[in-house]
Amino acid sequence: MARLAPIRLAGTIAATAMCVVAATEAFAQDRSIVLNQQLQLGDVIAGQTLNVEGATGEVAVNNAAQGNSLSGSVENDSLALTSTQTMRGNTRATTTLTLTGDTEGPVNATTQARGNYLAAGAYGGDLTIESSQSVEPSEVTASSTITGSSARLIGGASVGVTAVANTTAIGASGSHVQGTVIQNSAAGVRAENFAGTQYIPETGEFISQSIGNSVLVNSGLASSQDLTLRQRQAGDQVTASTSANSGNAWDLAGRARATGNQAVLYNQGGSAVVTTDQSNLSQIQTASRVTSYDFGAATSNAYGTGNEVSIGNNDRYLEIDNSQVNSGGVEVSASFDGANGYDARVAAEAVGNSVTGYACSQCDGYMDVTNAQTNSGTVSATATTTIRGSGRSVTTGANAIGNTATFYVSRPGS
Repeated sequence: MARLAPIRLAGTIAATAMCVVAATEAFAQDRSIVLNQQLQLGDVIAGQTLNVEGATGEVAVNNAAQGNSLSGSVENDSLALTSTQTMRGNTRATTTLTLTGDTEGPVNATTQARGNYLAAGAYGGDLTIESSQSVEPSEVTASSTITGSSARLIGGASVGVTAVANTTAIGASGSHVQGTVIQNSAAGVRAENFAGTQYIPETGEFISQSIGNSVLVNSGLASSQDLTLRQRQAGDQVTASTSANSGNAWDLAGRARATGNQAVLYNQGGSAVVTTDQSNLSQIQTASRVTSYDFGAATSNAYGTGNEVSIGNNDRYLEIDNSQVNSGGVEVSASFDGANGYDARVAAEAVGNSVTGYACSQCDGYMDVTNAQTNSGTVSATATTTIRGSGRSVTTGANAIGNTATFYVSRPGS
């Protein structure tokens, strides 16, 4: 008999202080068919403010806002999932940290805003999915701020900010995954991460990521895939901005990534047959700014793309039918400004359309690929590095590409 994990449906009310927004819940067990329909009409807002002085241990924050959410899995049997999710309101998650004195432990903070979210799994059974996700004209925003400039993060920091309009995540093991996923977003999607600090004698990493539509599929242990994915991003902008600043930092990194449409799939143990159809109309803007007067290692990375597909099969047969159209501009900038230190690394990469496919060489891998890419938007990448005193090394690069396609057969692990 099938065992179906609880199915959680979320909608309607705002939550704060380390709580995912949730309004209604429904549970289904010992069933192999799930029919889901969710409509969120109002705004969903999650906010958290911390004022901490001289903390001796870890400072941890988990803050999330989510419009509609469905999650479930099946074990040792089949699951047929039909789902429709519609988000009409705004989704916003904000985190503000005021840290004074010495924060002895690490600062770990995660802030997420998602319009629609679907997670499904099949383990030892098959999964058939028919999913439609839609975010109507609105705002999906996530932000994190470490205020002031006197924070002393003795234990280092890991701060991440993510904003995604539509997300579909599928996991499988010993299963066949098949079906269709359709995602439409007319939202502006924005992620912002700002840190003003005085001293970080450990690793300090600050990341922002924004995506219009995202599909993630990972299937292993004699699995196979037969999927059709259709993604449309049409909001005004998809932006990611990171500003990481410190008077003295030993290992400081700022990273920013913005993508209109993203599909990342991996399979092991059987065939993978995937059709992808992506269109982006939004302006993609990504900026990473890192500053430190005295620095050991400093990294500033920014990446932006209109449409992105990556499909890998660690087995014999991979078939890809890919179509990508990007008419939104892609503007990416990365910068570092410092006085005295050692190593600075700055990189900016902007791509209109990107697709990568790979199969296993030791399995006598074979690929059948059809690829069509059209980019009409302006694509630009800028990297700026300023050392006002002395430094040991500077590594910098800027790449702007209209369309890129890479297909290869490789050995596992290479």
